[in-house]
Parts: sequence; C-alpha cells; structure tokens
Amino acid sequence: MPDKRGMQTAVALDGDGTDIAHARRLAVDFLTRVQTDHGLPVSQRAMDLTQLVVSELVTNARKYAPGPVLLDLRIRGDLVEVAVWDSDPVLPVARAADVGRVGQHGLEIVMAVAQGFEAQREPVGKRVTARLALADDPGGAVSGRSPL
Repeated sequence: MPDKRGMQTAVALDGDGTDIAHARRLAVDFLTRVQTDHGLPVSQRAMDLTQLVVSELVTNARKYAPGPVLLDLRIRGDLVEVAVWDSDPVLPVARAADVGRVGQHGLEIVMAVAQGFEAQREPVGKRVTARLALADDPGGAVSGRSPL
C-alpha cells in the first residue's frame, strides 16, 4: 500500500484570471507525483478527464460564486477525488438535454465521466465532488464502468 503522505493536495484560487490553468496544472502535477512517487497507475485517460473535471468545476465556481475557490485533490483507493468549494450555497443542477442549447453543459459532462458525483452544502457555501478512476478498467470499459 502506498504511503498516504502526498496523496492529496489543495489550493486556494483567488480569481486572478489564471485560476483554471493553474488548477489544471496542479491536477497534472498531482497525478504525476502519485504515479511516480507512490507507484499508482494513472492512465492518460484519467489524466485528461481529471483536467477536464477540474476545469469545469473551477469554471463553474468562478462563474457563479463570489470570492475564493478551494480545490482539493486526493486519492481514495483507485479513484482520484476532485472537490471544489465555493461560497455560494446554491447546489448545481444539471440541465435537461437540449440539442439547441449552446454552452452550459459542464455539469452534464462531469456527471457523465465521473464514477461518483455529489454536491453538498457546507456551513458556508458548498462543496462539489467528482470521483474518477485512476486506471482504465481491466475488463476493457474505457471509463472504468461496465458497458451498457
């Protein structure tokens, strides 16, 4: 079992315009460190999806909540957990599918690629958490889920 130290990282993002790029780099650096320092397998797909989820969740937090955003990445078994806290207590809701809608599909995308998703109110604001498989499923399901 890998040493638990270094199996999580967190950062406060202050809204200076570089938050999303900074958060994506942090995610890549974190997963690279998990792979090299702790020997956990991290597929390229997991690396890409983690960056996508981080980008979508941080974008939503920056767009809808005033003040700082906290990003927390941690390993939970064979999953990477991406948690984003912001100051707005309103929980996000995925919108109904609409082929004519341009944009505002981020939450739908996150929920489609994640192994788990939850949004919960905190004493101040809310925390949105998505969990993604670190490695592609040995059974061949690309996302780590069983094929339909």
